[in-house]
Amino acid sequence: MTQTIQWFPGHMNKARNEIKEIMPEMDVVIEVIDARIPYSSENPMVARLRGQKPVIKILNKADLADPHLTQAWIEQLESQDQVKAMACDDNKTVEVKRIVQLCKQLMPSKVGTGRKIKVLIMGIPNVGKSTLINALAGRAIAKTGDEPAVTKSQQLIKIDDDIVLYDTPGMLWPKIENPNSGYRLAATGGVKDTAFDFADVAGFTADYLIKAYPELLKDRYKIEELPQTDWEFFEMAGRNRGLLKRGGIVDTYRMSEILVNELRSGTLGRITLETPAMRESEEVMVAELRAAAEVKKEAKLEEKRLRRLRARKNRKN
Repeated sequence: MTQTIQWFPGHMNKARNEIKEIMPEMDVVIEVIDARIPYSSENPMVARLRGQKPVIKILNKADLADPHLTQAWIEQLESQDQVKAMACDDNKTVEVKRIVQLCKQLMPSKVGTGRKIKVLIMGIPNVGKSTLINALAGRAIAKTGDEPAVTKSQQLIKIDDDIVLYDTPGMLWPKIENPNSGYRLAATGGVKDTAFDFADVAGFTADYLIKAYPELLKDRYKIEELPQTDWEFFEMAGRNRGLLKRGGIVDTYRMSEILVNELRSGTLGRITLETPAMRESEEVMVAELRAAAEVKKEAKLEEKRLRRLRARKNRKN
């Protein structure tokens, strides 16, 4: 697959600049990530901008994710310096109390003094950040919706006498360097559906699920012997669903839409699209891609330099 998925609307660039400005004043950062894709939904800008400030990673939508892998991800994240991690699902009452307690534990010198603990909350589009903010605030204060990028400006929210929350728009980063992350973000709804080809994303998703969750696919789509390729799977599943066009041809595109939508809704089962081990190998891949891009850039600059030299020689002659 060669499709590159990128989506960085203008308001996200504005939000990035605003975050750079206010970050030095913050005490704690909360980053809401998707429990189904903890690595791909982490914003690399957070680590660069926060410096040594403590961060609480909220693995949201944990009710849709594989619980065993969610625990593995929490352990992996908490092995990093100044990082706390916790799972969060639709029943947010207990989690909200824990988040508030964690913020106060991280900044005990401000509790009860009248000096507010300033907490910046960040997250990619459609990760459920606004719903979490409403739960933290105990009232409907942040706009929510199923479409990515509902929040488009900063909001200042008082949580209690000790904590004030700075909300920011859901923000991707200017370039998704890892192509696999692009597909995972698209599959889980972090990128607008108009920014990618459904069939490509569904093919990537099916290929992973065939290897990682074969029993869920067999059960959901009534397949006894699961094929090993994504296109064979769409043919088989689509035929079983009766998705036939004229001449008995299977509508594989419609089947690809069904797969992605059933993954997003949790109808397919509790699924996580990446593991901590995959993170390690893909970071190596990204480093290699970055190095190759740098070599290509240097070669272009050298070619430009040589062209200028040749042009000067020609003018002298």
